[in-house]
Amino acid sequence: MPVDHYENFPVASLLLPARLREPVEAIYDFARSADDIADEGDASAVMRLARLNDYRNALHATERGDPVADPSLAPMFARLGKAIRAFDLPVQLFRDLLDAFSQDVGKTRYADFPELLDYCRRSANPVGRLLLHLYAAASPDNLQLSDRICTSLQLINFWQDVALDWHKQRIYIPQDDLARFAITESDIAATVCDQRWRDLLDFEVQRARTMMLEGAPLARRLPGRVGWELRLVVAGGLRILDRIEAADFDVFRQRPTLGKADWARIVWRALWQEKKQ
Repeated sequence: MPVDHYENFPVASLLLPARLREPVEAIYDFARSADDIADEGDASAVMRLARLNDYRNALHATERGDPVADPSLAPMFARLGKAIRAFDLPVQLFRDLLDAFSQDVGKTRYADFPELLDYCRRSANPVGRLLLHLYAAASPDNLQLSDRICTSLQLINFWQDVALDWHKQRIYIPQDDLARFAITESDIAATVCDQRWRDLLDFEVQRARTMMLEGAPLARRLPGRVGWELRLVVAGGLRILDRIEAADFDVFRQRPTLGKADWARIVWRALWQEKKQ
């Protein structure tokens, strides 16, 4: 699976049991459309925040069992409400996503890694937690492993998208890491890929890889198709990190993505995880 756009989300592929595809797609549509409000188009910050507040109001109405007043949102939230009720999904997780998307509208720098992790806690981790609730596998241990995977996927997206985020006036690399490796914002603007930059991005890549590998055992805990879906997600994220390294950490001139040739490696890695069970 490509780790892009609403990057932390496993699309409801044929690997998922049929009964889970509809609720997964309902969650995905909510998350992706809300994320687009924060990131896409040329709307003002005020307009973006107002529209995200419309989502909050619609979510609140859905939680109460009331009709959604906004006709443009009613179909999506009717679908989402059905999933929430059928699987007893925690509504707070949807609020966390909206909070993170709202933060993206105004916050463009992160002082340190803990501050970035707090953002990931709301922008990425709710997705994995919602999926575990769908799978009836939301044990405390599983939730912790899921958080590691989802945060890693978010970080991977940040590292592959440094150039794209710069054009949106955002830098997700923690400011104290930039200072530690003597990288300035002028360096990023000038797409400087020298040894300082390679050392910095190597540090961030290894941090994301460690986190992904810490969470990877979750894929072996989940049974059947669900486990296979997650194995492919983990393998895809790790492959993106491989691609960043193969590009000698020059994410300015070519965004590392997955191509057809990568899929054989991804499937092999997923099979290897299966054999480790």
